[in-house]
Amino acid sequence: MIFGIEGITPHIFISLLIYASVSSGTPGPNNMMLLASGMNFGFRRTIPHMLGISIGFSVVLLALGLGLGEVFRLYPITYITLKYAGAAYMVYLSWQIANAKPPQTEGTKGAKHKSLKPMSFIGAAAFQWVNPKAMIMAATYFSAYVPLGDSWQKLAFVIGLYTPVNLICISLWAILGVKLADYLGVNRNRKIFNYTMAGLLLLSLAPILWE
Repeated sequence: MIFGIEGITPHIFISLLIYASVSSGTPGPNNMMLLASGMNFGFRRTIPHMLGISIGFSVVLLALGLGLGEVFRLYPITYITLKYAGAAYMVYLSWQIANAKPPQTEGTKGAKHKSLKPMSFIGAAAFQWVNPKAMIMAATYFSAYVPLGDSWQKLAFVIGLYTPVNLICISLWAILGVKLADYLGVNRNRKIFNYTMAGLLLLSLAPILWE
């Protein structure tokens, strides 16, 4: 037992850390968007996006831990609806990234200029509810480590552990985007990068829709 919580052994603790790190750090919709945001807007303007992902995903975890997963099991259509609504939204986000212009500068403020904007905290948090990978990650996390009926202390512990690990891992993608900005200052290169990110975001849908 760790911290006096039943069911949290050193072995389980290490497994939780590994799962949280791998699932948060591997490529997926959130990380592809953070990479593009870091490159286009810099780290500081991407912070609300990162916080929205981590806190929004924690709310999803809490909801599943309190029984939402059982609703999905009893009424599969609710999960299927969320999954395909999320897929449609991700297609829309891919189109936005691919067709975005560089952020506005002082000389372009008065002109018609379609510019990609950083995702807000609320937008990123809400996206977790229609992000198919996030829902699958959350369901797997709880089915493996916190079965329905476990204590609220264990539920709070695993969410409290996952959230900072997730924030650290996803921030690395934003930092990578910032570093890439030094090499992609040319408009043509930036456009190639945005098209690539849009394509990868679409590709990340394939295993989710086929599962």
